Amino acid sequence: MTTSAPAFAIRYVGGPTSVVEIGGLRLVTDPTFDAPGEYPIGSRALVKTAGPAVTAEEIGAVDAVLLSHDQHPDNLDTAGRAWLSDTPLVLTTAAARERLGDVVTALPNWAHVDLDRPGGGTLRVTGVPALHGPEGSEPVVGEVTGFVLTGEDLPTVYVSGDNASLDRVREVAGRFPEIDVALLFAGAARTPLVPDAALTLTSAEAAEAARILGARHVVPLHFEHWGHFTQDGPSLTAAFTRAGLDGRLHLLKPGATATF
Repeated sequence: MTTSAPAFAIRYVGGPTSVVEIGGLRLVTDPTFDAPGEYPIGSRALVKTAGPAVTAEEIGAVDAVLLSHDQHPDNLDTAGRAWLSDTPLVLTTAAARERLGDVVTALPNWAHVDLDRPGGGTLRVTGVPALHGPEGSEPVVGEVTGFVLTGEDLPTVYVSGDNASLDRVREVAGRFPEIDVALLFAGAARTPLVPDAALTLTSAEAAEAARILGARHVVPLHFEHWGHFTQDGPSLTAAFTRAGLDGRLHLLKPGATATF
């Protein structure tokens, strides 16, 4: 990232949801706006412990949504699903496209779309691999995706989505060797679906992902506000400190904004 690069800003809404401003465009990750409570999924339920710090109305108009997947209510809830219809572009998995229809656009791994920036130029959004659990868990947990944002004179930004695989992180680093900002979904989520493994990065794995990527800045997302997370903000702080990467970690409070 050059010293003349425009500012990158991220506002933490809660859970996996954030508002990203880059190159004059506004993007939202995994929109979730429902109140706390139990949310059924199959024969079980996920428990939401806190609502969003910012409402959909307060966010206002955006240019695109980066949706890691649609099949779990902690990544796309009822209010978030309704909100998609007012968004000009929703990028997500092919499986989500089959379920949600024309409201979304499938973005396969390593494919990209270019978004026109208001001041000229484009922001490129590339789909990148993600695995929502251990190897072989795809038939149980379903398809997920991550994203990388690039553009001339812009920081390079990695959005992990619900990825638990450091091998997938290494694939991303192989294609994008200079990551300026990594938005890492962490929290070591665990559910009866896959009882013996985490479905998202553990705190130690998040620190290792930051090292693999060489990320200058790391903003954790999706590590709190749901009962199935087994690690939290203090755990992330401790893991990054042990790894000697605490200067890269930006642990935001809900509603807060960081600018790089």
